[in-house]
Amino acid sequence: MKDFVSLNIHEDTPYALNKYLSYDTLSPKYQAYVVVFSSTTEPKNYSEAMQDPRWVQAMKEEITALENNNTWQIVQLPKEKSTIGCKWIYKIKYKANEEIKRFKARLVAKGYSKKEGINYQETFSPVVKIVTVRTVSLAASKKCHIHQMDVYNAFL
Repeated sequence: MKDFVSLNIHEDTPYALNKYLSYDTLSPKYQAYVVVFSSTTEPKNYSEAMQDPRWVQAMKEEITALENNNTWQIVQLPKEKSTIGCKWIYKIKYKANEEIKRFKARLVAKGYSKKEGINYQETFSPVVKIVTVRTVSLAASKKCHIHQMDVYNAFL
């Protein structure tokens, strides 16, 4: 925390942030918590993610999972249709003790680019499998307690 640098480079700034903000007064436990969340950030776009091998590995794992789950197949696009783009979403998953558990990259379709009345019915998203729906339905019908867990990427 000693490496904090204020963006105010002029000494004559009357309300410079470094005059009012200090991490020294935080407890050691909270200082460790702040360091974890401020030292590693989620990329805002693909170009940023490609600079860090951890995010590159996360994207490779996502593509492998999508391929292993037979999420898509390559087909010819009909001439009167246009494609929907996709983008990467990046999230850092943390353990309960604030340690980084893993870097997660998710490839999502840009469904917002669809046009009403033209191609709404043709959007597919690999969000849930029918096995999951059946399991949750069965548990609900039997009044079982359901516990949420983060599944890395389930392979069949």
